Amino acid sequence: MANKRKRTRSRRGMQVVTLCISTTMVLILLGMVVFSVLLARNLSNHMKENLTVTVMLKDYVTVNQAHRLCRDLYHRPYSRNIDYISKEQAQKEQTKELGSDPSEFLGFNPFSATLEIQLKSDYANRDSLKWIVKEIRKDARVSDIAYMEDLVEQVNFNLSRISIILLVLAVLLTFVSFSLISNTVRLSVYARRFIIHTMKLVGASWSFIRRPFIRNAVMVGFVAAILANIVLGVCFYGLYLTQPGILSVIQWEELAITAGAVFLFGLLITSLCAWLAVNKFLRMTAGELYKI
Repeated sequence: MANKRKRTRSRRGMQVVTLCISTTMVLILLGMVVFSVLLARNLSNHMKENLTVTVMLKDYVTVNQAHRLCRDLYHRPYSRNIDYISKEQAQKEQTKELGSDPSEFLGFNPFSATLEIQLKSDYANRDSLKWIVKEIRKDARVSDIAYMEDLVEQVNFNLSRISIILLVLAVLLTFVSFSLISNTVRLSVYARRFIIHTMKLVGASWSFIRRPFIRNAVMVGFVAAILANIVLGVCFYGLYLTQPGILSVIQWEELAITAGAVFLFGLLITSLCAWLAVNKFLRMTAGELYKI
């Protein structure tokens, strides 16, 4: 009898370990998808906010007038950052790049003062850029405006496509993870189906019978979430060591959201799977339990 109890406990312990390992692996995949979605969103905003609209000023515009225009544009809802580049600064930069000073053989500085406007991500699209450029052109101090319209469209198209792919992947992975964890939980409950039936025969309520199974499943989900977050943290640290610039795209808030999502998925999926599995056996008669 003692040996039988030991074998039973050992078998249940292996079932718990198997459930914990499988749940951990699934949560790691889910955490990677959540992290990828957040990374794609932030990378999209980062790329959009680094798209520059160059506003060229007329020759008669003084430094004070340029600064006033810069201040006016900075208060517009679409402006994130504005840099003023004077004619002299533009001359120095171009001389450094070209290796010679064009003013030496032209006799004058051919470059114009410019404003480099970095837009907020919500305005970095074709429709917004059209009315922004139209509005800025109305100012008499502006001679011309330049921006890479094709690049803006290409960036928005590629980022939207990546977002759709990640969303579809997240939905499919959530479905697959639910199926895998559900099957594992169902197997662990299956081994105790006759205990469930016995408790039902002595008058125990369904909620009373479900409670220990759900509690155990929640504990497994909690432990699996901790292990999954540890693995994800190590992976992110490795990514940081190879790509330190990742911190300019991913902040600690995104890491906290990823860790919270892993905990939420771990607790919800395991508890829901346990609830569904126990309910399935609670509805069965003794004859049906012997047939499965």
